[in-house]
Amino acid sequence: MKKKKIAIVATGGTIAGSGAAGKTTNYEAGTISVDEVLASIPDIRDRVEIVLDNLFSVDSNEIDDQRWLILTEHINKLADQQDIDGIVVTHGTDTMEETSYFLNLTVNTLKPVVLTGAMRPATATSADGPFNLFQAIMLASHSEAWGRGVMCLFSSTIFSGRDIQKISNYKIDAFDQRAFANLGYMKDDEVYFSSQPLKRHTTYSVFSRKPINDLAHVAIADYYVGASPDILDFLAQNNEGIVIVGTGSGNYSKEWRQRIEELSDQGIIFVRASRVTNSIIFQDDYFDPKHVCLGANNLSPYKARILLMLSLTITKDKKVINDYFLNY
Repeated sequence: MKKKKIAIVATGGTIAGSGAAGKTTNYEAGTISVDEVLASIPDIRDRVEIVLDNLFSVDSNEIDDQRWLILTEHINKLADQQDIDGIVVTHGTDTMEETSYFLNLTVNTLKPVVLTGAMRPATATSADGPFNLFQAIMLASHSEAWGRGVMCLFSSTIFSGRDIQKISNYKIDAFDQRAFANLGYMKDDEVYFSSQPLKRHTTYSVFSRKPINDLAHVAIADYYVGASPDILDFLAQNNEGIVIVGTGSGNYSKEWRQRIEELSDQGIIFVRASRVTNSIIFQDDYFDPKHVCLGANNLSPYKARILLMLSLTITKDKKVINDYFLNY
């Protein structure tokens, strides 16, 4: 049987990090080639054909809008090659959940796209990167992985790029899927899917159908006890949209509500999200009877920001954007 051809796009992160031998802390991310990580995986090149692209070599906190756009374009070009069967992206864990959702909305292919990384640098004792990368490659080469949107593979668990969230900064099992089931699991190289994402993604996404040159400027405002609404005025000066991280069901004070209504009248688009990990926020007839704010649905504030950034490249019609939040 012909070997599957998998493209690995390296962007840096802990999986390519190095530090003092055996130590898991005080290391520098993105300092070694992923080819060195691959070399520690037995027989991997005998099982699949690998094409390696070192696109970036950065800590994931250095990933920005422009790098997202470059990464999306790069993945789309790879996916257009008929002989490429799947794509693996190595990425730092700190912002993996944001990058995976951005790619889930903008990549225009049904071929498997899998993000993975590591919590321990390559120089640590029992580094987790090689096994995560091995399983990500096996997942990307699996026939049942097609059409499931952008996925993340970490600690033998298959996550949806839409719903994955980092929940630990010290465990190697560092991710979860909020309140929703994982897509499946892996046992060594064996893939077991248990669910299918129902929200629109990849080729079904309106954001993947045309090139995006720039993203709208959207900020996040965190409400807390005694928070001044003046921060909203400041953010409104340089942003088209603002995501509010409210309490409970996306709530905030009457003083904030009044300022949000004033800024909305000036054309700023607001989305209500919540600081609560497992939350669902829709437009609220009681708390927000004028429907000044859109609801983040079950997206985290950080992912709500991404969807609003992309939405504003298409329209400022709040009804249309609200539909995006219901369906993406």
